[in-house]
Amino acid sequence: MLLYEDFGTGRHRESSLVRHALGSTHDEALVAGLAGLAGGIGFMYFVFDYAGRPPRLTIVAQAHPDPWIRSALDRLRVPYDVAHSAGPRWDRVHAALDAGHPVFCTVDRSGLPWHGPGDEMAGADPYTVVLAGYDGDTLYVEDAAPTPYRIREEEFGAAWSGHRKGRHEMIVPTGPAAGDPDVEGALAATAARLTGPVLGNRFDGNFGFSGMEKLAAHLRDTRTRTGWERRFAAPEAFLAGTRRLYACLEQEWTAPGATRPLYADFLDLVGRPGAAALFRESAGHWSRLAELARTAGPDPGATARRALFDEFAALVEQALALERRAVALL
Repeated sequence: MLLYEDFGTGRHRESSLVRHALGSTHDEALVAGLAGLAGGIGFMYFVFDYAGRPPRLTIVAQAHPDPWIRSALDRLRVPYDVAHSAGPRWDRVHAALDAGHPVFCTVDRSGLPWHGPGDEMAGADPYTVVLAGYDGDTLYVEDAAPTPYRIREEEFGAAWSGHRKGRHEMIVPTGPAAGDPDVEGALAATAARLTGPVLGNRFDGNFGFSGMEKLAAHLRDTRTRTGWERRFAAPEAFLAGTRRLYACLEQEWTAPGATRPLYADFLDLVGRPGAAALFRESAGHWSRLAELARTAGPDPGATARRALFDEFAALVEQALALERRAVALL
């Protein structure tokens, strides 16, 4: 039994999950609206060091750290239930699906067989999929593919147990929207997230415009251990850093162009063309940075590496200036 037939991802994976789960067959304009309503764009920048491994760069260019699915449903004014349990409750899953309600679950994606072994650090990130039906003890899972994946409950349960914060959580939409979307709340959330503070603690400097400033400063830093000149100098570290930079701006936890083009489409939909134009221009700088990172050789040499990092920094600074102007219009 499948609850719906529309699968596959457009520009933004999480938006497509919500769109399909709510039974909509609208075009990409609705995806832009969903992405915008969930909080739109954001910026988080960290580099983590692990013994025996290259530094781990993480940038999240969409709304973060608020739970994406809940924010989207809240601003769509779609009612939903949230349930937690000590272990997988297949009776609750079956009951929801039997009632015609899809189930959002947060999993350790490295535990899903279609992702393969891949990056063993992937389990540190929350990853949402949708249970779209079942047949006996086989689940149908929506996760970006044009058709749902089939997986036994026992195997899915291991992935569902694998991410500590989302362990066994079920988010179940229970009815149609109870009002008009909260557009103004979404715009305000985006502006607040970029201007900060976001968390209210010492890590706020890694978020929003402060996070962009920190990234640019680290790229230009040639002296300290947190600067890219020292942190990403070794060939293995340089290759890991540049490839992660591309992935974070174009593929993971984002839509292409650091989510800025999709958010610009949302702003056009809600009558904010001035801010939309500035974010589209900013997106060009993020995509240029991502492409330079993707095509960088594995060991360019000290002079070329320094020139590349300076070019990265200039693109970040140009994007930041445009986004400050855009947020002033919001």
